[in-house]
Amino acid sequence: MHSVEQIGRYRLERLLGTGAFGTVWLAHDDVLEAPVAVKVLADNWTQRLDVRERFLSEARMLRRAASNRVVQVYDIGELPDGRPYFVMEYADGGTLADLVTAGPLPVAEALRLTALAARGAAALHEAGIVHRDIKPTNVLLRDSPGDSPRVLLADLGLAKSLAQASGLTLAAGSAGYRPPEQAEPGEGIDERADVYGLGAVGYHLVTGTVPGAPGKVGRPDRLRPGLDPGVQRALLRALEPDRERRWPTAQAFAEELERLADTGRTPRRPGRVLALSAVAVALVAAGVTGALLSRSSGSDETRVRDATGRITVEVPAGWARGLRDSGWDPRALGLPAGHEAGLVVSDYLAMWQSLSARVNGVFVGLSTQGNVVTEVDALAHSGCRYDGARAYSSDVWRGRVRTWSDCPDDSGSVTETALVPASGAGQPQVYVQIRQRDGSSMTDRVLKSVRVSE
Repeated sequence: MHSVEQIGRYRLERLLGTGAFGTVWLAHDDVLEAPVAVKVLADNWTQRLDVRERFLSEARMLRRAASNRVVQVYDIGELPDGRPYFVMEYADGGTLADLVTAGPLPVAEALRLTALAARGAAALHEAGIVHRDIKPTNVLLRDSPGDSPRVLLADLGLAKSLAQASGLTLAAGSAGYRPPEQAEPGEGIDERADVYGLGAVGYHLVTGTVPGAPGKVGRPDRLRPGLDPGVQRALLRALEPDRERRWPTAQAFAEELERLADTGRTPRRPGRVLALSAVAVALVAAGVTGALLSRSSGSDETRVRDATGRITVEVPAGWARGLRDSGWDPRALGLPAGHEAGLVVSDYLAMWQSLSARVNGVFVGLSTQGNVVTEVDALAHSGCRYDGARAYSSDVWRGRVRTWSDCPDDSGSVTETALVPASGAGQPQVYVQIRQRDGSSMTDRVLKSVRVSE
């Protein structure tokens, strides 16, 4: 399969993933000039007619759902060796599993993302389909310019029609996300099985931990002290071993999560950690706030400031496609916890958290407590080559610039810097992370532009 360069009219670009029954490729549709994902049945299952039928059934069910909350199927075909394939929309923002690698999300963000996944499940249920394997890796994100990423349910390899699922069925699902009725063969299931999986996803996003076995799920507030009791009740109800005590539908669960996220009952904690290897950029998931972007007079750079107005930085105009500006939690860097001013600006904001993504951008986070220099000097980026450190100084700042290159999938370089006042004052200190994908170096220009006001 690795020697194949073209499937139908779709030109293969790189491998996205391999599962038990199929392989997914990122490809390009040269006719429509758009990226797509192509899923191909694994060659070791070619002669298994039951597996082949299950593979094709996934494509049919995705098509039958016909919802913008579920991955769309565009085309289906067969390779010369007889293996079927189908073509889907490409979700370029990664998965919920990528978002939670560095720990729990802000509670409101976790609830909203889970609610959107629940609405996707509700769309499947309306089409007469039960997913049976809802988990963070099967909830995809697709970048929407100028808006929050779309949340899409994917991978219906274990899905069944509700009519079939109500009778005898084989054990299926993933540990931690699987309801008890799916753990043993012979148990009929309904849409409440997916409610359990959604509850497990929400629990994971809120606590940073996969829940225990059914009936042994720990209270989320023990992992997330101070969690709103209403959030805890909503999640634990979804995770009830007795399905009669769960939320009756995915729609009802989604509505309760949205209410909790939007009525102010959920603590609006400063942002979540968007990981790049050992370090994390913790930001509230605000939308693109274009009003805070302004072009510097007579230059090709854009000046950006955070929501408090304390931080400003200038970046190349092409980097300023998206901005999150609502602050960060220095705890992500090993500093005292709190809500400090911070922003990230990038040309591909939805993929900022992925070290293997090709993005340009800058994170700037203010810290008024602790020693940023010590923490930045301890950072590392697995999969990248460390190129060493050098001194940096300007009229305003001094610090050390540490750089990594040859990051995964040729995604470019990462630069980490802790800036301290050139005047010798101990505070404020600033953590700056710069991502560059084309080999050029804007590092000193960006650092020189960083300003922090009282």
